[in-house]
Amino acid sequence: MADTALDFRCFDCDNHYYEAEDAFTRHIDPRFARRAMQWVEIKGRRRLLVGGKLNRYIPNPTFDPVSKPGALDEYFRGRNPKGLDTSQLFGELEPISPAYRDRDARLALMDEQGIDGAVFLPTLGVGMEQALVHDIPAAVAAFRAFNQWLDEDWGFAYRERIFAAPYLTLSDPAEAVREIDRAIERDARVVVMVGGPVTTESGRRAPADPMFDGFWARVNEAGLTVVYHGGESHYTKYLADWGEPAEVEAFRVHPFRRLVSANPTQDTFASLLAHGLFDRFPNLRIAAIETGSDWVFHLFEKLKKSYGQTPQLWSEDPRETFRRHVWVAPFYEDALSELRTLIGPERILMGSDFPHAEGLAEPAAFVRDLHGAGFSDADCRLVMRDNGAALTVRRPV
Repeated sequence: MADTALDFRCFDCDNHYYEAEDAFTRHIDPRFARRAMQWVEIKGRRRLLVGGKLNRYIPNPTFDPVSKPGALDEYFRGRNPKGLDTSQLFGELEPISPAYRDRDARLALMDEQGIDGAVFLPTLGVGMEQALVHDIPAAVAAFRAFNQWLDEDWGFAYRERIFAAPYLTLSDPAEAVREIDRAIERDARVVVMVGGPVTTESGRRAPADPMFDGFWARVNEAGLTVVYHGGESHYTKYLADWGEPAEVEAFRVHPFRRLVSANPTQDTFASLLAHGLFDRFPNLRIAAIETGSDWVFHLFEKLKKSYGQTPQLWSEDPRETFRRHVWVAPFYEDALSELRTLIGPERILMGSDFPHAEGLAEPAAFVRDLHGAGFSDADCRLVMRDNGAALTVRRPV
């Protein structure tokens, strides 16, 4: 299964598990059991309630059966000449593989794939915070329980190969500090969040607002990497103003949703730069995963103009700040050569999104897209291994 074009074992910055059904319930504080996640039977199907409401983020949150890895590869490369809808493109579903829920089975699969190590990220989890923004104490309890399950089943640094990232919500700043302290104590190397403004008890705030400095100070001191991963953000609610559904349903295609320009990832990194986060915490390393790279080009255009117009408002050219602190995992169908020119091969990560349908069936095959974009062998090694592996090594100060 491993790609023989590689003379090294790769490091994947975007591997996924499929959450066990008790991921949010095994360790939930009983006081929040009915306010957070619950399983119910509806018309013979096992469905998920979040905050007492049916949640549709994942069509089948049991993940059994599940789509084959890479089933939508051609679709995401812009090739669907027959105009098939996603339900047809998925093809035949298959029983869930033990490797998607058992870490030792996954290590065996990683050996077959030629993967030395990987960052492991949620599938269901990245769509859950917005479902509980109306009840911040329940959200905090839910993700505390989730992170305990994650450490138990996968491990934050299992055998120095599986680096499962605990999910951090900043919605309660004091609790965020407590949760990051627990993650640091348990040897987490990477933590994950979803972009967009943060909903707090006092209203919505930018993630770089000083009210969250306690959290960022801990990350800065411990030298962890923060991942912003694609998921449901507050921006979904803006779409309702355009007549779109105000709730994400994975794989349900709405043309306007793909065209609208509001981008929570772009705006999140704009906030981190413009609100001085990296000036206050110069040891931060932040990666953008499963958000593509188109937004980087748009952001750099705006940063260039802003710095040209008002250099006195910046400590340096913000594009240089970005290049020093930010790593990007582009989609395989993105403009890879242009991204290399913009931020350098040292800041590009390989993220296969395995075993998701929209990812690569063989993670190491990403190198073919790099070669097709003119990357040298040395650059390919940086992207396919060295850059990502370095982000899982703490850099404390």
